[in-house]
Amino acid sequence: MKVHQTIESFSKKNIPTVLTIGTFDGVHIGHQKIIERLNELKKESLDSAILTFYPHPRRVLGKDHQIQMLNSFGEKKELLTKYKLDHLIVEPFTERFSQISAEDFVKKILVEELNVNKLVIGHDHKFGKNRAGDFDKLVELSKVYGFEVEEIPSQDIENIAVSSTKIRKALLAGEILLANRYLGYPYMLSGKVVKGHGIGRTINFPTLNLQIEEDYKLVPKNGVYLVKTSYDGMILHGLMNIGTRPTLNGQNQSIEVYLLDFSGDLYGKFLRVEILNRLRDEVKFDSIDELKKQIAADELLARNWLKNK
Repeated sequence: MKVHQTIESFSKKNIPTVLTIGTFDGVHIGHQKIIERLNELKKESLDSAILTFYPHPRRVLGKDHQIQMLNSFGEKKELLTKYKLDHLIVEPFTERFSQISAEDFVKKILVEELNVNKLVIGHDHKFGKNRAGDFDKLVELSKVYGFEVEEIPSQDIENIAVSSTKIRKALLAGEILLANRYLGYPYMLSGKVVKGHGIGRTINFPTLNLQIEEDYKLVPKNGVYLVKTSYDGMILHGLMNIGTRPTLNGQNQSIEVYLLDFSGDLYGKFLRVEILNRLRDEVKFDSIDELKKQIAADELLARNWLKNK
């Protein structure tokens, strides 16, 4: 999959495309359904392409500029790579870009720049200035400019339509199993392992402090989670605490990972952590000994969960 940092950089190639458009935050099961259909429609004469935007339009426009994202760009790219698409086009989203009318968006961008032959969109897709364009508008314009358009219905779980917004709400409520069902994969946090206070080693539960670079990345509700990661070809499981470490009088939120059956040095390494389950809320204990007992209990619970799975 070739990544293009602007629409203009792709348009010079003049390649007929089967195309989809969206932010694809989370690349959840609804998005996956659209991408799978994109690949089904691809022919030898067409390249498959996704047009997406960075930053998220809601962070640029209106009152939602602080909205947090389910994926960093690196995570999104990695998730999309497995679908063997030909092109990922990432257009910088600006207020000026948002002022393009629905018809100009179709004519000047989809037709003239992206050479669209077939367009696949989700059921609630809106586009153009003030989100004035919809599926009916696309059908109307497709007849004028000579391309096909197809709308994919929402992907439901138990009659609930999956959306990035619902996944965000689930994560902020600590409902990791529900979020993972909507995503179709375990929610992940990615970052660099940095030096902490070293207190974990003094109580025989050495932890890795994960520093997430992207300030827009959504961090789930504080608590203790069962996680999985990989390093040097090994699959590793562990416990992750998201919170302020109240027993140790912490003030700021931190993300600490205690890996089971691992004693290596990962400082300075990049780690991607998949969250499998939530074990409990973060609690302030009266003593370090009580904290140690609880971590041991958490470890036993985690091992039993993994054994049963």
